[in-house]
Amino acid sequence: MNTKFKRRTIACLTLLLIYLDGNSQQADSLINREEAGDKKHATAFIGTQARIDNGKFPTRAMVMPAVLTTYGFVALKNEGLELLDDHIRERVWDDQPHKPVHFDDGLQYVPGFSVYVLNGLGIQGKNNLLDATRQYFISSFMMMAIVQTIKKITGLKRPDGFGNNTFPSGHTSTAFVAAEFLSQEFKGRSAWYSIAGYTMATVVGYMRIYNNRHWFKDVVAGAGIGMGVTKFVYWVYPSIKRRFFKDKPGNTMVMPYYQRGAVGLSLIQNLREKAH
Repeated sequence: MNTKFKRRTIACLTLLLIYLDGNSQQADSLINREEAGDKKHATAFIGTQARIDNGKFPTRAMVMPAVLTTYGFVALKNEGLELLDDHIRERVWDDQPHKPVHFDDGLQYVPGFSVYVLNGLGIQGKNNLLDATRQYFISSFMMMAIVQTIKKITGLKRPDGFGNNTFPSGHTSTAFVAAEFLSQEFKGRSAWYSIAGYTMATVVGYMRIYNNRHWFKDVVAGAGIGMGVTKFVYWVYPSIKRRFFKDKPGNTMVMPYYQRGAVGLSLIQNLREKAH
């Protein structure tokens, strides 16, 4: 492996680790200060949350998704980055021939499904399950619309030659929507939830390259889109809820299910009103 490739690989991993470390420090700092009874910090945090709810765009949180997505689009027409794609494919696929492994098909959903498992175990997240599910579904639908539109516009051939819809990676976008969903719901409890979610999502991205289904730029852009869309939905959701949803306590239940090898969520709505 040449020195130039090593430097680029280390740079990409370093950016990801800096992002995860930022989440870890923020969550750990909040937990430690709350336990110490730091009222001044708690007041400042509440004030920050109020500003976000009032419409202040989370600019700093969107830096990493923007960087990853921009890299993907730049790599579409950049000769040097196209050569990097070819080099990674040669290292992973040509130099070490192997059969594709498809556990990433299921792994992409695991971080999101974990939110429901944790709630089922009595570990409460940031939102109730109905609000959490709405944000997850909205994020997923937005991500799919964006990804499928870009795929049709770009029409790029996959590295294995089967299909002209390689950019960006849908599996990776789905995995990072799920990872960010898990992070948003539970990073206030422990940074390890975020780390676990992003680790699984990163593995999904790597497996898309390992299976020769995607180029490196596809995976990077997919990660940025998945993260960015979910962060955006969590920011805008309070406004969406006030405008479109008027919940009544106890009328809705969200439950995970597993049937014939497929996992998913069931939404149970009680439409009957109480008798007066």
